[in-house]
Amino acid sequence: MNKITMRLQADHLIMEALKEDISSEDVSTNAVMKEKVQGEVDLICKQDGVIAGLDVFARVFELLDGDTVSEFFCEDGDEVRSGQLLGKVKGDIRVLLSGERVALNYLQRMSGIATYTHTVACLLKGSGTKLLDTRKTTPNMRIFEKYAVRVGGGYNHRYNLSDGVLLKDNHIGAAGGVAQAVAMAKEYAPFVRKIEVEVETLDMVREAVDAGADIIMLDNMSPEEMREAVRIIGGRAMTECSGNVTKENIAKLAELGVDYISSGALTHSASILDISMKNLHAVE
Repeated sequence: MNKITMRLQADHLIMEALKEDISSEDVSTNAVMKEKVQGEVDLICKQDGVIAGLDVFARVFELLDGDTVSEFFCEDGDEVRSGQLLGKVKGDIRVLLSGERVALNYLQRMSGIATYTHTVACLLKGSGTKLLDTRKTTPNMRIFEKYAVRVGGGYNHRYNLSDGVLLKDNHIGAAGGVAQAVAMAKEYAPFVRKIEVEVETLDMVREAVDAGADIIMLDNMSPEEMREAVRIIGGRAMTECSGNVTKENIAKLAELGVDYISSGALTHSASILDISMKNLHAVE
């Protein structure tokens, strides 16, 4: 995540997280640290995985004190091991203590998503099918979680509702049918926007193809139905498989020949990666 993106899109979110954790003061730190003392602390990995979010981690401390310096011995996307020294943070000990939890929350969460995504993406190697995330993200964490998916080897679906047309079951119901929904979308949306339609039956697949949908999402279909759907579409639209996708069944789904597989589990079900800050001490 580059500095420009950080300042424009992430800084205010990080500040809100800090305000949540420090509503007026850090009573514990202020009780034991009456004045500024320069210190250093180690960032240590306690679990094997893929690291993601180092810049966000560092930015937490920088927003508290611009003189804080983070030095990393790895970079986002690297596979890390339990016990590995990932880096060091130097600065006012009060800042290191007050920012610790928020900084680790971001790094652990993002690294957990990158680790899980990497595990799933590896199951698709050689298949030609791309792994996508969804909008099933933690509120106010989407920019961080979707970035972590990319670090782990996945791809981003639309970022938000303004980012693309996806006509789901309730849109189709409101419009009166697949054909009507696609026609309305083509009339309203900018021509540069692709139109994706979520379908649940083979009849809906045929309707979506005839209506000229650009992408057809096969939602919660059986493998047999999806295989037939891919045959019916015949390359006239891109295909996406969605619904109950897990690392246990994703390899078999890729064998069906779909272009994309989307999985909400990448962001809503990934466990954190255990990382800690240890060995805080004063330095000259």
